[in-house]
Amino acid sequence: MSKLTVPYLVLQRCDPARNMARFYVLTIEPTLFGDTALVREWGRLGQRGRRRMDLFAGRVQAVEELEAWLVRKTRRGYVQKSPAP
Repeated sequence: MSKLTVPYLVLQRCDPARNMARFYVLTIEPTLFGDTALVREWGRLGQRGRRRMDLFAGRVQAVEELEAWLVRKTRRGYVQKSPAP
């Protein structure tokens, strides 16, 4: 698998016929205790949404999980909206 070096990915899924406008954000962040966290935020565009943080011992495991979530969301119809900074 490829290594992602972007600090965050923003995905969107919009379908006006179904009144669907959703976002999904994936971020890899360090924690205060030296772990690495995969932070996932999702919800309806224009709304606050939900947030979940999964902890990993190293960055490699967090990147692998981020890539797995990216594949899942792409299969569900989400498209990437943020360019790599």
